[in-house]
Amino acid sequence: MSGDPGETNYLNASHGIGSWLLTRDHKRIGILYLLGISVFFVLGGLMAVLIRAELATPQGDLFSSDVYNRLFTMHGILMIFFFLIPSIPAVLGNFLLPIMIGAKDLAFPRINLLSWYLYMIGGVMTFVSLLTGGIDTGWTFYTPMSTNFAQGQVIVTAVGIFIAGFSSILTGLNFIVTIHRMRAPGLTWFRLPLFVWAHYATSIIQILGTPVVAIAILLVGAERLFHIGVFDPKYGGDPLLFQHLFWFYSHPAVYIMILPSMGVMSELVTAFSRKRVFGYHFIAFSSLFIAVIGFLVWGHHMYISGQSVVAGAIFSFLTMLVAIPSAVKVFNWTATLYKGSISLQTPMLYALGFIGVFLIGGLTGVMLGTLGIDIHVHDTYFIVAHFHYVMVGSAIMGYLGGLHFWWPKITGRMYNEFWSKISALVIFIGFNTTFFPQFILGYLGMPRRYHMYPAEFQTWNVLSSAGATILGFGYLLPVIYLLWSLKFGAKAPANPWGAKGLEWETSSPPPVLNFDTPPVVTEEAYAYETSTPAKEVTVGV
Repeated sequence: MSGDPGETNYLNASHGIGSWLLTRDHKRIGILYLLGISVFFVLGGLMAVLIRAELATPQGDLFSSDVYNRLFTMHGILMIFFFLIPSIPAVLGNFLLPIMIGAKDLAFPRINLLSWYLYMIGGVMTFVSLLTGGIDTGWTFYTPMSTNFAQGQVIVTAVGIFIAGFSSILTGLNFIVTIHRMRAPGLTWFRLPLFVWAHYATSIIQILGTPVVAIAILLVGAERLFHIGVFDPKYGGDPLLFQHLFWFYSHPAVYIMILPSMGVMSELVTAFSRKRVFGYHFIAFSSLFIAVIGFLVWGHHMYISGQSVVAGAIFSFLTMLVAIPSAVKVFNWTATLYKGSISLQTPMLYALGFIGVFLIGGLTGVMLGTLGIDIHVHDTYFIVAHFHYVMVGSAIMGYLGGLHFWWPKITGRMYNEFWSKISALVIFIGFNTTFFPQFILGYLGMPRRYHMYPAEFQTWNVLSSAGATILGFGYLLPVIYLLWSLKFGAKAPANPWGAKGLEWETSSPPPVLNFDTPPVVTEEAYAYETSTPAKEVTVGV
């Protein structure tokens, strides 16, 4: 990565590994996160490949049931805690949020660096637990399995996740203080980019929810070591208490994954349709509404736990409420596209893919919020398909869309447009071929977490495994052409897309303090009516 040799930017301002490991520049810390989460994504992805290879045949002839349990447990832990949750906030949020509001850095640069170290320490500890046997509890750590019966490295993994949780909390705190205190002159709350609103809502969840799951997992470790009687009925505890604590965070955690992705979508849809976003205020407030109502729906994960019918009905009603702000966003993005001057650049392809995938994930979420349907498909592959559509398909579409959109700004280089479009198409096809058959498998009754299954389910499983192969190839392509662009890509202009926002008013890559002169905001976000039409970007081919 390099800018103009004659210009000083955050990449060439200082050299040596020490200048990176001790940096307080939010942009460099964003790059450090990018490297870290990419490693964990590759590890989690390789485990997914092994899982789908096992499920290509019904006999369970590749792994034993114990190894299979450890495999999907570590896949889930790595993907959720060390990729999906931190991906957009830690990488794109860290890099872009201060620039978007016209600030020189985050409010607490040293704490920002500390957050990255906590994330890496937690990730390495978790990976060490994999190398020393892994765990077989499932990523949910349900008791009494995790406290009394699991044979793996539960304590080490729990401590790793506990430490990484502090990274999430500190990042959220940093974002909130920065947004409140460091906005450029003229940048009122309702001139903020919707990407910033989405991260503000996400930070609220991180601060309020993460301590709960961190304490719950810490209690699992204490119960396992000292039998203190929090979850074990033999000592007066309640195993269902863990599920309440776990899902109180882990359902809002879904929104930690999807809200930043929604923020990216708002930026992409407006930039590539050359229109002011439709219903700005509704989209902004819908992020906050999701953050609040997301804390009230954890009980829909526990319909069959023995909770009362009245409690189930209340949680079902609240779950339906979450669909409203999510639908508001989709309707407003669609209205923004209507009669827009749409340019099908790679980021826009990911945006359209996101809307399609999220619609399926969201609508099946409404189905699962319904008591009768959830009981029928509970713990089947229908659940697996649903949460992959929301947490993997939608969240990763948003992440990749944002990464392509801001890649020229981050690196100062353009990527290969032809191959990036091919990759977006392959990922969309591969994802749907992998996970849509799992809705059918689940509806037909195939349980999740089983490594052997009746032969009647094999056709759908083979189709799903074939899709996973296509998806893996699709994910490999960006690794190749993005790395290629660092050396051979054309030099990026300051604003290659003709987009609105303060980040496009600084050079690519940005200078150390983000702007040569402090910016003053004089117009609303997405005022595309005042700009010249965008030109088709074909550089980098």
